[in-house]
Amino acid sequence: MSRRRLLLGTLLGPPLCGIIVAGLLTAAWLVVGRPTPTQGETWFRLEQVVSEAHFNGNLDQPFFFLLVGSDAREGGPGGSRGDSLHLVGVNPAQGAATILGFPRDLSVPIPGSGNNKINAALQFGGLDLMTQTVSQLVGVDIPYAMVTDFGGFIGMVEEMGGIDVNIPAPMHDVNAGTNFDPGPLHLDGHGALAFSRDRHSFGSGDVARSENQAYLMLQALTQLRNQHTGATGTLGLLGILGRHVELKGVSFNDLYRFARLALATDPATVRNVVTPTGGGTGADLALGPGAQELFQDFRDDAVLQTH
Repeated sequence: MSRRRLLLGTLLGPPLCGIIVAGLLTAAWLVVGRPTPTQGETWFRLEQVVSEAHFNGNLDQPFFFLLVGSDAREGGPGGSRGDSLHLVGVNPAQGAATILGFPRDLSVPIPGSGNNKINAALQFGGLDLMTQTVSQLVGVDIPYAMVTDFGGFIGMVEEMGGIDVNIPAPMHDVNAGTNFDPGPLHLDGHGALAFSRDRHSFGSGDVARSENQAYLMLQALTQLRNQHTGATGTLGLLGILGRHVELKGVSFNDLYRFARLALATDPATVRNVVTPTGGGTGADLALGPGAQELFQDFRDDAVLQTH
């Protein structure tokens, strides 16, 4: 199967907002002419993993895409594992969406590699294999997937001016770098990364971490909807993106439609759900009771009716 790839700047490590940003950039190109982006660090890669995929903006079809935050970083353990995994399903007709998270230690079948941690698929075969693994697990076609790393995450949050969150419980995890007390807090890039990585402050570990990552995406979406809906705000955002974006082989019309779809989605209508896990630890963490029912509820229309 042929593949087309796109390098794209976005706002968050595992964000829904990258789709918004990409479309806003495209919309400005259509209005003022395509600028020549200044060379900078590539923040985000968006890959069309199904060659015949074409997002036409139809309001009668649900749409699925995968968001991946890798652990690749300077001074890190080497390789690139998909430690933040979220499958986003949008139902334009209902104006609703679901973010389905996957704990990184979940043991699943990886095509060509047997059972292993789900996060290992990225290291074994890149974004293609990561997407195939999740697609096979949930039973949905995923035409697009996106990935960023630690450096891209920090840089994008910094240039968007940080993200406002509400800390749900004491977060003091030396491994993640959190030292947060409950209550409202404005996070810079490093703080947002720490918030996204913390799993030791919660009894549910990776489940809470996955929930918090999706929560951060929704906070960023809310912030974008409030700040960048007009022409002036959009152009200001383009100034940030233009220093970090490289586009290759994807339809500008598709990206524009992505943006319209995302900006039309009220964050209050987006469900944030984590795949249930069962017994075992580490690479033997199994799917929990109700997981298959959850996938079935999700894949028919991207909206959860019974979960």
